[in-house]
Amino acid sequence: MKGLILAAALLSTVSATASAQSLASPDGRITVTLGTNDQDQPTYRLDVAGQTLLSPSTLGLEFEHYAKLANGLKVATIDRRSGADRYTLPAGKVSRVDERYNEIVVHYAEATATGRKLDIVLRAYDSGIAFRYAIPRQPTLTSVRIANELSQFAFPADYACHGLNLGSFGTSHEGEYDPVRASAIRPHNLYELPLVCATGNGGPALAFAEADVTDWPAMYLTGTETGALGVAAKLARRPDDPDIAVKAEVGAGLRSPWRVVMVGANPGALIENTLLTSLNSAPAGDFSWVKPGKTAWDWWSGPVLAGVPDAGTNDATIKRFIDFAAQTALPYMMIDDGWYANSGDGATLRPGADPTKPIAAIDLPGLVTYGRQRGVGLIVWIHWKLLDQDMDRILDQVAAWGLKGIKVDFMNRDDQVMIGFYHRLAAATARRHLLLDLHGATHPWGMTRTWPNFITQEGVLGAEYNKWTRRITARHNITLAYTRMLAGPMDYTPGGYRNRTPATFRITATAPEVQTTRAAGLAMYVVYESPLGSVADSPDAYRGQPGLDFLRDVPATWDETRFLAGDIGDYVAIARRKGKRWYIGAMTDAARTVTLPLGFLGTGRYVARRWTDGTAPTDLVTGRTTVTKADSLTLELAASGGAAVILETER
Repeated sequence: MKGLILAAALLSTVSATASAQSLASPDGRITVTLGTNDQDQPTYRLDVAGQTLLSPSTLGLEFEHYAKLANGLKVATIDRRSGADRYTLPAGKVSRVDERYNEIVVHYAEATATGRKLDIVLRAYDSGIAFRYAIPRQPTLTSVRIANELSQFAFPADYACHGLNLGSFGTSHEGEYDPVRASAIRPHNLYELPLVCATGNGGPALAFAEADVTDWPAMYLTGTETGALGVAAKLARRPDDPDIAVKAEVGAGLRSPWRVVMVGANPGALIENTLLTSLNSAPAGDFSWVKPGKTAWDWWSGPVLAGVPDAGTNDATIKRFIDFAAQTALPYMMIDDGWYANSGDGATLRPGADPTKPIAAIDLPGLVTYGRQRGVGLIVWIHWKLLDQDMDRILDQVAAWGLKGIKVDFMNRDDQVMIGFYHRLAAATARRHLLLDLHGATHPWGMTRTWPNFITQEGVLGAEYNKWTRRITARHNITLAYTRMLAGPMDYTPGGYRNRTPATFRITATAPEVQTTRAAGLAMYVVYESPLGSVADSPDAYRGQPGLDFLRDVPATWDETRFLAGDIGDYVAIARRKGKRWYIGAMTDAARTVTLPLGFLGTGRYVARRWTDGTAPTDLVTGRTTVTKADSLTLELAASGGAAVILETER
């Protein structure tokens, strides 16, 4: 794969002026104005089509003991340039990106004897803005201990937002993105990224996120200490030095992640946004070996298998899942916790646990051969602490066995130290041509561009919670598409085939049920972005059941993505293209009829194959019709239901 960042030559370098500096997007619709407040602290304001969406918002860094690199800053020089991000992605919601930007770099210095320096880099795209801090090399500031950023996002009105209030650092980032008014967000809250806000009166929607998180902790959002409308940055603390978030040498320079504000005509339009991958660095090396695809999984269903009396982590069970994967054209099968010595306790790490030593019931080399003969590659689960302690030895053995990837779990942190682990692991797996799936992880930030083998991650309240709660409702599932998914791929682990109504749903750890219809379950493979899409249920649950033809056909990665219709929490309809085929997924909370214009299709006639709701949650009604781009497609969706559609040119 080739990545290319094309930037125009520097347009201008100018001396300091006291006037505000303005930066517009290439299409001129988005404008950012940099200025200062009465304490000579940098601020920025965001306007879209002449409407102020972010009021003047402060910028700067806070060191330990409340020392700041913010107040009293004077502009030294200003650089401007234009550029474009043009690149391909081997896995994701699009295969090619080409988006232009305009950029301004304001070089600040304190008007004191020390004269510490700070650069603020700001970009304006047609789909949003991004800014970051850069601390250049300077004799008066050789190392830093940063307690927090002073970045704020000030709202001129009481926006209606959706966010996940985690409440504390050190979590698995699994929860509901609930509606919240901006005025109700308090300084003691800790909101996960992205936070999505509707600006009201038919105005645009905003999503706050981050990109290119390297040698820096993850950012959260809290209410402002002054009580003003808006949110402020809060950085995850270092576990070894909890008074600070960042400890680093300035050296040749130090950069923060990008702070990103996505802009869309409505919340659904944000689903098409590609800023997070664009703001990450291009990959180094050849990643053509990265093969997205769906995977069978042995953990979620129990497992319970007919004809295997001792179903569990053993050869007979794994072979049954490999056979199912082969029959359903799934390129992967994932072996979860319990396959190596002294494993099987999830987050609890037993003494002597060793992923280079399979248990006696698992002949891993034999299973790799068995899978290879059937066109199925194996991926295995590993506790993160073992990799942190002995990464090279373990990964060398994983590669030597011929495994295709690893699923790493229970980090439950995103401080500066853990972010370093994520990057070390992505690089180490890439060197060995191994796919990487992170569970118990933070939100994404576009790192999949730099490391395309980092193919998916959790950080989502997914289908596993059906095994012990009633929290996985249709409304939650729909809301995820408008919120968590904006940050990047999510390993929700769909595929539950024991479909029930919310009233008849039972909590059971073995052979678990889901509270949505089978058609809604199929739709998840289009609606949700995950280049390693799980088909989570037992082979027995799928045997002889309708819908397997769709599960075989639906891809795990896409060339193009279009939002078609919907409202947060109520319903969503998304179209995605792979090659010449289009796929539509629709999911709803209440029963409704949706009519979807097909203007995204090419010329000619298309055959539309449909899988829609029937009378019972397990029913699938199939049908075919012929359509053109001038037509619309009407879908009848049941309560907690959905629909899946494949459109291909008529032969």
